[in-house]
Amino acid sequence: MSQSHLMNTYARQPVAFVRGEGPYLWDEEGKRYLDAVAGVAVNTLGHGHPGLVKAIADQAANLIHSSNLYRVKRQEELADRLCELSGMDRAFFCNSGCEANEAAIKLARMYGHSKDVANPTIVVMEKAFHGRTMATLTATGSRKIQAGFEPLLSGFARVPFNDIAAIRQVASTNREVVAVLVELVQGEGGVNIVSPEFMRELRQICDEFGLLLMLDEVQTGIARTGTWFAFQHSGVMPDVMALAKGLGAGVPIGACLARGVAAEVFKPGNHGSTFGGNPLACAAALATLDAVEKQSLLENAEKVGNYIRQVLKEKMTGVTGVMDIRGQGLMVGIELDRPCADLVAKMRDRGFLINVTADKVIRLVPPLIFTEAHADELLGPLAEEIVAFLEG
Repeated sequence: MSQSHLMNTYARQPVAFVRGEGPYLWDEEGKRYLDAVAGVAVNTLGHGHPGLVKAIADQAANLIHSSNLYRVKRQEELADRLCELSGMDRAFFCNSGCEANEAAIKLARMYGHSKDVANPTIVVMEKAFHGRTMATLTATGSRKIQAGFEPLLSGFARVPFNDIAAIRQVASTNREVVAVLVELVQGEGGVNIVSPEFMRELRQICDEFGLLLMLDEVQTGIARTGTWFAFQHSGVMPDVMALAKGLGAGVPIGACLARGVAAEVFKPGNHGSTFGGNPLACAAALATLDAVEKQSLLENAEKVGNYIRQVLKEKMTGVTGVMDIRGQGLMVGIELDRPCADLVAKMRDRGFLINVTADKVIRLVPPLIFTEAHADELLGPLAEEIVAFLEG
């Protein structure tokens, strides 16, 4: 089949998948692949999860969409569930991570204007990735993603990642700063992790200067790091949090959660979404949350993630060119000393799907149903390919 009518926006790999089951995918030729990408941290429950499939089918048979002109019961149920799990107060539903971050950015600006700040400014991080809409790509710390889309938006101040002194300096000198937006684990930036100390001090700065602490948990949320949300590792509550990716386990849905004063910023007409929070997407999200609880996937993500990092460290001991092995839960980064995108094709040829981000970091974000046996199946070949690549 031809791709000639598709816009040339992706450097697609030469494979098309037609079926999935658990952590495996099959292509058109019937070849099986072990999936350690999971739709880029989206397929929380793997492929073909019976509970998710049934929830989607049942909801589709009853009602797919009715619009936000009316109450949506499934949306109300999901908002209650997410707020109960997170400690947040209110939820706005959309369709993607960039939309969730866009909602957070708009909320912060409206919050600033309510305090008579003429040009509300949000502190963002180097190497961040928040999406590809105009506001979120401006917030993103990558010239590669921004190039060609100038003029970018005003209202952002960029600081080094994990640098609390830089944030304090900006907050204390720029009276138009109203919020700080940060990923707790930078996915696209190379699986870089903020420290609990950073989070505690950031909360103090935000309280001191009246700033909103906004977390991009699009990739880390919904059990990816071994807790429901990555902020729970530090115990530091945000004011605003963006979710998407794993929330619907493959069905597009995003959410912007808020608490306290931030939860009351938006009023009718300030923000909206035609498809956001429709019954089908919310049914998928509710089924995902159910499965995470019933299958103890929080505990599994922590256990198997720790196992993967331990085994990799053992296999990579003494291998020149391996700079670091890091991560939280089932979000693993293997940093090499050189660009390593070639490893994606080499592993795919052997029947394994991996991802490389930030040029030099192998990123593993398998489904949360991944077991230690699946890890063993993956890590032997991966270690072989890494060693051959570095020695070649």
